[in-house]
Amino acid sequence: MNRILVINPGSTSTKIAVFEDEKLVVTEEVSHSTEELDKYERLMDQIDLRRNEIKEFIAKYGYKMSDFNAIAARGGVLPPLESGTYRVTEEMVDFLRNKTKIEHASNLAAVIGWELAENKIPVFITDPVSVDEFIPESRISGIPEIERKSLLHALNMKSVARKAAKELKKEYEECNFIIVHLGGGISIGAQRKGKMIDVNNANDEGPFSPERTGELPVGDLSKIAFSGKYEKRELKKRYVGKGGLVAYLGTNDLRVAMKKAENDEYAKKVVEAMAYQISKEIGGMAAVLKGEVDAIVITGGMARNEDFIEMIKQRISKIALIMLYPGSFEMEALAEGALRVLNNEEKAKDWKM
Repeated sequence: MNRILVINPGSTSTKIAVFEDEKLVVTEEVSHSTEELDKYERLMDQIDLRRNEIKEFIAKYGYKMSDFNAIAARGGVLPPLESGTYRVTEEMVDFLRNKTKIEHASNLAAVIGWELAENKIPVFITDPVSVDEFIPESRISGIPEIERKSLLHALNMKSVARKAAKELKKEYEECNFIIVHLGGGISIGAQRKGKMIDVNNANDEGPFSPERTGELPVGDLSKIAFSGKYEKRELKKRYVGKGGLVAYLGTNDLRVAMKKAENDEYAKKVVEAMAYQISKEIGGMAAVLKGEVDAIVITGGMARNEDFIEMIKQRISKIALIMLYPGSFEMEALAEGALRVLNNEEKAKDWKM
């Protein structure tokens, strides 16, 4: 039996779990308010906070680090790489801590896992956010100096795609899906024959989300950027962390926003606008797949809100079958990735710059 500690930091929470082989033994999700996280200038400044929460979780359930055969950590923003399970190394940790150009909560996981393991047990990542399966035309941005990048919630999106294919009684590699991950960030991708050929970068493309602005008018954005009112880091945080529902309604919780929308016309308009933008992005991905769509697969935390999903369904139901997988399957996918390596069913890949 292999016991695996799973670590998955998100933008507004830290998910922790213990698996014994494929069986989930215990799990918790520690939520972080906007006010709590605002104390930290950089994401990496949150390491002590999140590591201590994981230590408290381990002690609470009577475990010691020596009880684990491996740590499975959510993969961070590395240079573009193929999908699969990778061994966490000192080089990877240094890159995520000091060299990655994109701040993303997933960058914390491998760093924390490496520190907790103390070189005594292996640490793995599976299908990080920088998995790159783009077709050439997906990379063209409209200006030669900027190339579109493949950054997505690859772990959960690939996990639910496999579940959907199985439910449809089809091979994963035969299916065309539009996969919609609705969380603190939103990724909407076109998956053709098992490959994610296009997806919005959840940090600065696509629809606005609970705490991110999504795409913005370039001209107006330039005026704000050169207004002299904001430092670079402050401005970035306004768009990733303080945008979206937080900017309009003061909350990153869709449940709170939906409650406000019951009696507040402004809140209702904002929530409907987010559903509208999500639907529009789904329509765009249908065009990428030339209308050949087996299903629209919707997942993530916001997929639990039936009223919000209904707003989206009203606009996209004629495109294709809609399949719902509410919540996240990232924890089991991480555990399974590590387990395949521990059981010698798959060889861990070595990451190099």
